[in-house]
Amino acid sequence: MSKILFIAYLILFAVCAIEPYDRAVWLAENVPVLLVVAAIAISNYYHKYSNLALMFMAVFITLHTIGGHYTFERVPFDWFTDTFGFERNHYDRIAHFSVGFYAFPLAEILKRNNLVNTHWLLYLFPLFTIISVGGVYELFEWQYAISADPEAGIAVLGSQGDIWDAQKDILADTLGALFALLIFKLRK
Repeated sequence: MSKILFIAYLILFAVCAIEPYDRAVWLAENVPVLLVVAAIAISNYYHKYSNLALMFMAVFITLHTIGGHYTFERVPFDWFTDTFGFERNHYDRIAHFSVGFYAFPLAEILKRNNLVNTHWLLYLFPLFTIISVGGVYELFEWQYAISADPEAGIAVLGSQGDIWDAQKDILADTLGALFALLIFKLRK
């Protein structure tokens, strides 16, 4: 499964590298994804992830790679916006929700390797890790936004005029983690 997902990612990456909306934004959005893909490949060598964990991780990689091609604000996601009567493109919120899916493989590693001895830690460590990573990522977005070309910075920030965008993104990360941990719990 990991090889199939990796090949699918390479194809998606190649397609999305062709004429992205903004090359600087594409690069800023895809460097973190490349680091995540490398981390998964390396860690999968030592810890064979379940197919479900791999699928969960692939969702974020796919959504983020597509978002980098268009910029998250411009991804053709109008059907979702129109269906729910939103005023902004919520593609980035869905992508942030999928960040939380990484709580599943974290819990899987903890459980499989007997790294925690209580159920509370089995669930809280992945949850707090996702919340922390989400917060740190928002700090990197902010720093990029104030140091890059102003237009590219705003595109990477993706706030679309919402002053609470960073907090809502972290909430989406957290809700995704809670969802993934619920699936992990039900799967036992």
